[in-house]
Amino acid sequence: MMVPILARVRQSYEQVTLPLGRICARIGLTADVLTYLSLALSVMVGYLISQGLFWWGVVGIFLVGLADMLDGATARATGTASPYGTVLDHVTDRYAEFFILGGVMLSGAVAPAWVLFALFGMVMASYVRARAESTGKLTSCNVGFAGRQEKLALLICGLLAQPVLPHLQVLAWAVIAVGVASHITVVQRMGYTRRMLVQANRSRDA
Repeated sequence: MMVPILARVRQSYEQVTLPLGRICARIGLTADVLTYLSLALSVMVGYLISQGLFWWGVVGIFLVGLADMLDGATARATGTASPYGTVLDHVTDRYAEFFILGGVMLSGAVAPAWVLFALFGMVMASYVRARAESTGKLTSCNVGFAGRQEKLALLICGLLAQPVLPHLQVLAWAVIAVGVASHITVVQRMGYTRRMLVQANRSRDA
């Protein structure tokens, strides 16, 4: 099963960001504080995008990503990573997606139906993964055509291009692409979960 591109380099990424986590710990920043900071920044991003300030919105998205990266690095550097911290991080990620896409919808650059199509797909892809890893007892269900980072990259491309090529409705096409990729990922994760559970049942029966 296909694994999202950025998920394949996660181990190297965690090693590279560990020193940054130590710096945050030295200046008194905790992982939870950084998580809440990323949430607050995502509200700002949604507002900027809703006002048509797409390039500033992209800057904000990178700041959200930076805070999100630092919270995990800080948790690992201080040994404070916990199941609750993971849940909190995932919940704030979903809120960030809502604020960003909500801003896109309020900007008027994309039809609300397409924004809802993309948002629902992103939420469902995350939901299937969470249910598979909890109820299905899978170690990881981070598989599929596109993960969160790849979908944010599509949105960033659309936001950057929209002010330059408004007549091409690049942002609308980016949102549609995010929705399609998300729903494909849902189907892929459902299929992967089914195969893994069938194999597990066969192993127990053997």
